[in-house]
Amino acid sequence: MSHAIVWFRRDLRLDDHAALGAAIDAGHVPIPVYIHAPEEEGDWAAGAASRAWLHRALLALQVELRTRGSDLLVRRGGSLETLERIIAETGAVAVYWHRRYEPAVQMRDATVKRALREQGVTAESFNGALLFEPWNLATGQGAPYRVFTPFWRNALTRWSPPTPLAPPQRLPAPPPTLSSDQIELGLRPARGWDAGFWEHWRPGPAGADEALEVFVEGALSNYPQGRDRPDRSGTSLLSPHLHFGELTPWRICAELEKHRCAANAAQIDGYIRQLGWREFAHHLLHHFPESVDRNLNPRFDTFAWSTAPEALEAWQRGRTGIPIVDAGMRELWHTGWMHSRVRMLVASLLCKHLRVHWRTGARWFWDTLVDADLANNTLGWQWVAGTGADAAPYFRIFNPVTQAQKFEPDARYIARWVPELAGLASQERFAPWLYPQSLARHAPDYPRVPIVDLAQGREAALSAYARTRG
Repeated sequence: MSHAIVWFRRDLRLDDHAALGAAIDAGHVPIPVYIHAPEEEGDWAAGAASRAWLHRALLALQVELRTRGSDLLVRRGGSLETLERIIAETGAVAVYWHRRYEPAVQMRDATVKRALREQGVTAESFNGALLFEPWNLATGQGAPYRVFTPFWRNALTRWSPPTPLAPPQRLPAPPPTLSSDQIELGLRPARGWDAGFWEHWRPGPAGADEALEVFVEGALSNYPQGRDRPDRSGTSLLSPHLHFGELTPWRICAELEKHRCAANAAQIDGYIRQLGWREFAHHLLHHFPESVDRNLNPRFDTFAWSTAPEALEAWQRGRTGIPIVDAGMRELWHTGWMHSRVRMLVASLLCKHLRVHWRTGARWFWDTLVDADLANNTLGWQWVAGTGADAAPYFRIFNPVTQAQKFEPDARYIARWVPELAGLASQERFAPWLYPQSLARHAPDYPRVPIVDLAQGREAALSAYARTRG
């Protein structure tokens, strides 16, 4: 039988796998291949937390393949050169893969496809990650969207998610002569920094299925309200599984629809709308690839950003003296994830109260989040900074104290991640500098005052914004 390479990338699953299905439908023996070529991803190669997840996800995929009679061939090196070598070793007549949407990867993939076709090799790519390809939605004038609501309104008129497909039960074995590199590939962080991650996460398709089941049976019932509460398990926790393609958005939608009734329609639609923001982020990344490094709104190109290395380090370490911010940054460091509401608060403090450029924060998240996704990360940081599409205005400056009081009124999230403050009364934990005696008695090593006076920081940010507006 003929052979076809199935090039795995951010699609580390066997169900809903159009590329694998294409190889099987064409009568080929699939050769599952993962190529480690971070240098081809430009300035946005996977960060440390993503690499840690990838290591475990590849091991899980290998197990899935082996239980079905196949295996995962891992190689390091240039993608085109590696594919050409495998073609020479096996006589493979086709290469199939799922599309990615990062600018550097898109250019790389176009080069690979063109070169393989010129050599007479079938080279086909498929959608394996999005409900809507980024180029399939446009305004009435044919332009890309910059505002989410009309984007999503148009998307819903075209709503037709694919039918989920079961994984193949058996696969033919790839040629036994092929050699494979070890999956480690230098992916595991030094000094076991990621050890705490795996108390919270299970990378791989089985972990994704488990997380989806837990969400449907638990947090979904109160999703629109619960997702804003960092002190509760109110979110889906599916973002890293989506990023690494361990499950597809249409499989999530199909599972939710199985449970739809009049009582939970708002909860289901609320979550699907969040998937819509993921689609919008990829739409923006495709049409505005420069936005990963540059302000989408050029007005901010002259904004007086600050350089504050000591403040930045305190922010990164969770030592700002503002408990909700410190809790979020410590949660991030220990778990590789941060609650979505808290992400907005820590980003707002950095970009507005401290006036540090959003790119600096985006880089830190990129290295420390297990769900670091270029489209979502860029949209999120530019949205909070006020520099991007559909952005919160720059003059909308979150007060982290009042936000914490509103969204976790018992301060349990703060007590969990800033345990030195657990001895304070719950109302004292939001702004402990207002209670110096309690702070000195219960948390002598915690900062006595915040790294920035919130009122003064707000006024300085607004003054800088006024100067930018001219």
